[in-house]
Amino acid sequence: MIRISKLLGVMLGALLVAGNPAAAQPIEDELVLVTPVAKTLTDPTLAEFAKFAREKWNVTVKTAALAAGTPVAYGRIVEWKGRPEADIFWGGESALFDKLAEQKLLARLDLPKSVVDAIPASIGKPKPIPLKDPRGFWIGTVLEPYGLVYHPKVLARLGVQPPRDWDDLLDPKLKGNVAQSAPTRSSSSHATYEVILQRDGDAKGWEWLRRLAANTGIFAARSRDVPSVVARGEFAAGFAVPSYMAFEDRLAGFDIKFVAPKTAWITPEPIAVLAGAKHPRAAQAFIEFLLSERGQKVAMERGVFPITPKYRVQGAPGSRAEMAVEFTGGLRSYFDIEVNNIYDDGIAQKRYAEVNSQFRSAIESVWEELKKKY
Repeated sequence: MIRISKLLGVMLGALLVAGNPAAAQPIEDELVLVTPVAKTLTDPTLAEFAKFAREKWNVTVKTAALAAGTPVAYGRIVEWKGRPEADIFWGGESALFDKLAEQKLLARLDLPKSVVDAIPASIGKPKPIPLKDPRGFWIGTVLEPYGLVYHPKVLARLGVQPPRDWDDLLDPKLKGNVAQSAPTRSSSSHATYEVILQRDGDAKGWEWLRRLAANTGIFAARSRDVPSVVARGEFAAGFAVPSYMAFEDRLAGFDIKFVAPKTAWITPEPIAVLAGAKHPRAAQAFIEFLLSERGQKVAMERGVFPITPKYRVQGAPGSRAEMAVEFTGGLRSYFDIEVNNIYDDGIAQKRYAEVNSQFRSAIESVWEELKKKY
């Protein structure tokens, strides 16, 4: 009887596999991201993962990335109500990932302990930047500063020195020559608004942001557009620009420079598997790959920094990696320097909607008046 039961069990398992070939595969053959991360990073990373999946499991994975600004991506995930049209949410502020976890819209990560332990809990002082969720719902993937970009020739024409800190963008000579993206559409802009507000306090901070708006010549639809319009010489400087987005314009041959002010927010570009994902095994495998040396190398060649102390941006002379080091001022790892962070994620999370609402009323709706006032 025992032998018969075992035989029936084997036969039943074989029938289930035959009826569902995907069950025989270690990962599914499809993976979909929803992400604010630019295609210049997502496309090569997904392509290398697909190559890795063929090598390791002989599975051909069809990949796709639904591009959306962080607030928009977050809104979609909430609207999907646990029946997501994507498997992974990648990029943006960790505060939004925490909110999704509270709503039970994220699945716990299933990563090897060695992979998780290789990433420090945080980086920076006096306000530590969390690099992973202690509850296990999200984990950082790379370190990426949100800084300033500028066009040297345009600045020279205006008689302005290259910016080194946020306050340099308030120079009256830059009137109409600053580009930024609204915090309602860009997580990098939103986080940098918080840096100014937390540095100066609400009253002085909002006054600073109104003065910046008066110098602003365009509120670009996406944060990715900010370095592009500066690279083309349409504007002299850009505010709250992710380093790797600016680096892509440098790779394209444009005369554009990047600088991270001393209080620049550094995002760990969190990543998470969505609850109810159709391809959970492929999603978990992608995250583990991204945190491997191979995955980190792809990212580092795009102008971002490793999430663990054991890797550093390094390559052959003339390589993309070495170009990225030169572009970001010679830095190879944020673990090599003392990171000065004043951004408090808890404060930002509590008033996320409030800051966006105040932006609409205090800046967006009166932008033309601000340009006349200052």
